[in-house]
Amino acid sequence: METRASATTNTPNAPSRGKSAVILLSGGLDSTTTAAVAKSEGYELFALSVDYGQRHRFELEAAARVAKHLGVKRHETVRIDLARFGHSALTADIAVPKGRSADEMGHGIPVTYVPARNTVLLSLALAYAETVEAADIFLGVNAIDYSGYPDCRPEYIAAFERLANLATKAGVEGTLQFKIHTPLITMTKAEIIRRGTQLGVDYGLTYSCYDPDASGKPCGRCDACLLRRKGFAEAGMTDPLEYSN
Repeated sequence: METRASATTNTPNAPSRGKSAVILLSGGLDSTTTAAVAKSEGYELFALSVDYGQRHRFELEAAARVAKHLGVKRHETVRIDLARFGHSALTADIAVPKGRSADEMGHGIPVTYVPARNTVLLSLALAYAETVEAADIFLGVNAIDYSGYPDCRPEYIAAFERLANLATKAGVEGTLQFKIHTPLITMTKAEIIRRGTQLGVDYGLTYSCYDPDASGKPCGRCDACLLRRKGFAEAGMTDPLEYSN
């Protein structure tokens, strides 16, 4: 596993001071809005992005743009290789579903599910948080307009929070009481977009597509693009991204 700092204003292992939080930042609409919410609540942000071998690698460039836009204190990108395991349309040579209806997206677990991804990402965020002495971890999961992923559900988040406080030195010794924040979990995409807009989020910096073309232009037909476009339409707003379809 390789780690690199995308933007840093302090030494790698220096503890934070004051009200700090780790934010898992993919560069997508939800994680960007979550970061903006955390910032609005007065947190100093330590952003974490993960290069896990995803096909839609343009999201990592978006994460760097968003981190700069939000003025995070430190942005780390950690490289792991979930593509070695495959078994997902996001990491293997498996076709990304296109043109699915809302009803189809609301049933079953799609092939874009990456096995144990949020567990891996939250574990990395937990390690980062313990290092910088941040008790708060923000994650942009959503259980309303989402694609059926099991690791986006409230019961999963509650279980991981219990684990975080059992599995860390800081949790056992009581120096930190870890809290997993999911401010978007009961919001629709339209509500998320409205909230982010109120907070000054520039959604033109974000990226959502699972299957972009070679230039990075989003396809407009995968689940992520369809949910995003539906959200902007229902919010009565224009999506600043240009789609190939």
